[in-house]
Amino acid sequence: MRASVYSLILLFFSCLLHLSKSQPFLGVNYGLTADNLPPPSASAKLLQSTTFQKVRLYGSDPAVIKALANTGIEIVIGASNGDVPGLASDPSFARSWVETNVVPYYPASKIVLIAVGNEITSFGDNSLMSQLLPAMKNVQTALEAASLGGGKIKVSTVHIMTVLAGSDPPSTAVFKPEHADILKGLLEFNSETGSPFAVNPYPFFAYQDDRRPETLAYCLFQANPGRVDPNSNLKYMNMFDAQVDAVYSALNSMGFKDVEIMVAETGWPYKGDPEEAGATVENARAYNKNLIAHLKSGSGTPLMPGRVIDTYLFALYDENLKPGKGSERAFGLFRPDLTMTYDIGLTKTTNYNQTSMAPLSPTRPRLPPAAAPTRQTLPSPPQMILPSPVTPSDKNSGQTDVHNSTPRSASLAHICRALSISASMFFVSVFKSSTAPSSAPESDKRSEKNSNADEGSTSQNDVAAVNKGKGILGHSPNKPNVNLTEKPNKSSSSSQRSRPPMQENKARVTREKRSVCRTPPINTENIFDCLMIC
Repeated sequence: MRASVYSLILLFFSCLLHLSKSQPFLGVNYGLTADNLPPPSASAKLLQSTTFQKVRLYGSDPAVIKALANTGIEIVIGASNGDVPGLASDPSFARSWVETNVVPYYPASKIVLIAVGNEITSFGDNSLMSQLLPAMKNVQTALEAASLGGGKIKVSTVHIMTVLAGSDPPSTAVFKPEHADILKGLLEFNSETGSPFAVNPYPFFAYQDDRRPETLAYCLFQANPGRVDPNSNLKYMNMFDAQVDAVYSALNSMGFKDVEIMVAETGWPYKGDPEEAGATVENARAYNKNLIAHLKSGSGTPLMPGRVIDTYLFALYDENLKPGKGSERAFGLFRPDLTMTYDIGLTKTTNYNQTSMAPLSPTRPRLPPAAAPTRQTLPSPPQMILPSPVTPSDKNSGQTDVHNSTPRSASLAHICRALSISASMFFVSVFKSSTAPSSAPESDKRSEKNSNADEGSTSQNDVAAVNKGKGILGHSPNKPNVNLTEKPNKSSSSSQRSRPPMQENKARVTREKRSVCRTPPINTENIFDCLMIC
């Protein structure tokens, strides 16, 4: 029973740590139109070191899919625009495509979505657009034949924002009339299969059409007066929300408001051609960092409050072979040597050391000088260095001395961390003592004898008990409780006999309470005393 409780406690704290670091709504686009990219294995390790939980590929490169196996990262793979005609006209080709690009890797590689085509409506090819829905249906049928349907792997396509006739104000947005019939069929498919309507909103390109300073702040999630939609009377504080709500309004206008929206691409270039306004490192950092903070807040959008949308940043790397303007080759968050282009807090260790959950086990107690103790001068009890909640800036400013008292300005978070550590050590000590062999009483006697060597202050055995609690972090939990400063010495008996009655009573009460803590069961009457001792 106690083992189960102990396991649940560890699981609880592990879940809290995981939730505080993971961002399940955040993904990244991993394009391969370059000749200088690191190997897929290195990219997979890089992704694991970040808070990205999803990755989108534009194709189905087997080396990349294999490298992502057993990482837990969700994968969106793509069927190219060139594959659409074959997938649409030949169901056997669709089955072959699934058997080649999906079946060998699933479920080790966590493929969750197949994007059939990318921004097909932007090419103005009506024939290709008309083949999109049949291609998606054949891929869905092939997945079901491979027992990968039923929501295991979904099918959709990705749209450009120009599929809308307009997006300002958001409440008036509708799809372009020339795409209405095709989009209605695609949305019916999305609704029936539960797949998302994927779209690529880019405030950067909206800024190119309106280069006022207030528009830049509006695009970068910075302070601005906001914009009110006169029809809905909703106030928008950033362009991203306005663009996403414009898509939602268009879906609603066709009767598909329940279809989920997925942001398949969004980002900001850190450089570009001279005529590309706002393409700077500072703006790219501001957009991506503020976007992540906005998504993490869970506030949603004015039309969809509290709704967090899966969002894929563009892009993991620069793609130096992409055609077009300079900005097309300058969206990368990381360089080919795996260093950050600019820091937006993506690494899992970001701010971990600064916020300092501190050592989860107490620092090893400082030992007194190695002079041999005598009956006349016993060594002072070792000083316990508790886990410090001090940040580097606090330490440098002299606000806190870890060797003295607790800082006056200690925050509630620091106190909670200290209590969590103490509670964890307490439960470990209870569990170990309850399962100890029958020779435990003799160990207790030695502990009591050593505790008498202190002049009514913190006993050396307390230090040993704390060190015993380190077993939770993989230290040696089975070491006996020994005196850290000297071998057991009969001279401690004479020191005990010379104690005043009040100190003797205090030591006896402490021994009794410690004995209660080592003797199960622990109940509500004595748990407070045990916590104070431990």
